[in-house]
Amino acid sequence: MQFIKSALRLIVFFLPVFGYSQSVTIPQGSKFQQLLDRMEIREQTNLPLNVSSGLKPNNRKLVTLEAAGLDSLKGSMQYTPVDLYNIERLLINNQEWVQRDSGRFASRHSWWRTFYKTPSDFIQVDEKDFFLVVNPIFQFQQSKEADIDDRIFLNSRGAMARGLIAGKVGFDFYLTENQERMPLFVREIVQKNGAVPGAGFYKPFKTTGYDYIDGRGSVYFSAAKYIHLQFGYDKNFIGNGYRSLFLSDFANSALFLKINTRIWKLDYQNLFMELVPQYRKQGDDLLPRKYMASHHLSLQATKWLNIGLFESVIFGRQDRFDFTYLNPVIFLRLAEQQAGSPDNALVGLDFKANIAKRFQLYGQLLIDEFKLSEIRSGNGWWANKFGIQAGAKYIDAFGVRNLDLQGEVNVVRPFTYSHSDSVANYTHYNQPMAHPLGANFAEAIGIIRYQPLRKWYGQIRVIGFRQGRDTADNNNGTNIFLPYGSRAMDYGYKIGSGVKTNGVNASLWIGYELRENLFIDASFLHRKLSAEGVAALSPKTTVFTLGLRLNMSRKEYDY
Repeated sequence: MQFIKSALRLIVFFLPVFGYSQSVTIPQGSKFQQLLDRMEIREQTNLPLNVSSGLKPNNRKLVTLEAAGLDSLKGSMQYTPVDLYNIERLLINNQEWVQRDSGRFASRHSWWRTFYKTPSDFIQVDEKDFFLVVNPIFQFQQSKEADIDDRIFLNSRGAMARGLIAGKVGFDFYLTENQERMPLFVREIVQKNGAVPGAGFYKPFKTTGYDYIDGRGSVYFSAAKYIHLQFGYDKNFIGNGYRSLFLSDFANSALFLKINTRIWKLDYQNLFMELVPQYRKQGDDLLPRKYMASHHLSLQATKWLNIGLFESVIFGRQDRFDFTYLNPVIFLRLAEQQAGSPDNALVGLDFKANIAKRFQLYGQLLIDEFKLSEIRSGNGWWANKFGIQAGAKYIDAFGVRNLDLQGEVNVVRPFTYSHSDSVANYTHYNQPMAHPLGANFAEAIGIIRYQPLRKWYGQIRVIGFRQGRDTADNNNGTNIFLPYGSRAMDYGYKIGSGVKTNGVNASLWIGYELRENLFIDASFLHRKLSAEGVAALSPKTTVFTLGLRLNMSRKEYDY
């Protein structure tokens, strides 16, 4: 509650300067994400597309206006027919920011001249000072897991809405009610951590299933021409990769206030969040709170190179926000020291380079804590806590249209993200806020995405990782929920320390779009672990899935 009061005070401070148009965001996992990646790389000198691309979800207005520009020049652009089709669908799905040609975006078959008057929207209201879209949501999956008798399923139903008031205030809303029985390895993670990945409060459903609600929503407005605010309950992601070492959307949604300042070649983001520290699930008890403040500064250093600076601090203050961290400009590490240095501070660097309109290189360096002298000594000091990401994207690979490749490596040392005070670890709602594996791992990811025809989609993804597991007697720096003071020694830690575990997660997905945003999916997942000397930690999982979904991204078990 104290965080909400602080956020509202800041919002009220900006109220007198309302007057600039505002936009909501495109949900993470949207079918347009591959198109947006391709647009960034193709338009490698396009400042609006590239300066903010690592801060997700993406701004609808920004990407739609750029797509509209490409659409108007399509006769002279080097885009494939599938790209041009996807650009048109992007415009259809974001009509509040498009100058609509007479009849171009109208449905051929509306329902009773009231519903689906446009292909993408069940209800659309478009008046002078009010725009509203309302859509149903559902996802139904049925799966078969090899050697397991339990039926695997996902049933999600709900609704979503977004709108604009006088072109100045935006809002969006998303709500689903879900029943899910996951593959066995996911259920084991739920039992171990006391959390359904990506969700919040849950309850049992049919003995081995789970029932939970996924609710999100935000209000958006502009405080000045270049300053945009969002206050809501949702997920955020910082980075250009498949994973993020800074902040990912793996954990549950959180309450936050976000300020984006976009001017010249800069995009400066301030993010203030209210989080839930790790807890033991005990009925309907009121959960404690902790808080996070983070800054990310993105600079388009050259026409093709973007570099960024990141800093973040997580702290607990008996359910109150520390105003020391509310300053949107000051370095958080300095603020932490002024407060007595009890908190968990992280800093980082990232970059993105678009090359030859076909390639993108990207990476992140996260630093939790380290001493250069200890790194040089090579003794495996426990507090050399950092992570590195390096990746590349290659579009229209080997001359094949709409065949896109991505490769990525993530390495995180033991004890990274953990803290002496378990309240201040880098977690939310019993889930990691960055990488799903926590710490003490090396991971390689390979992805092939292919859209051969307008309505056909395919993806092959292979994830391999090596990780050292903790044991009942030894904290080897893998479990970021454990205080790092429980370690057995100070030296001798390297990536893979502990019970050496190798894992492979491979998947194949084929999708067909029956009508706008309505997909039928078929997928295959194979996951295998092999733990050195521990047979119980070496399960194998094979899952076949068929599904139907509307206005939802696919459910992934990519860990």
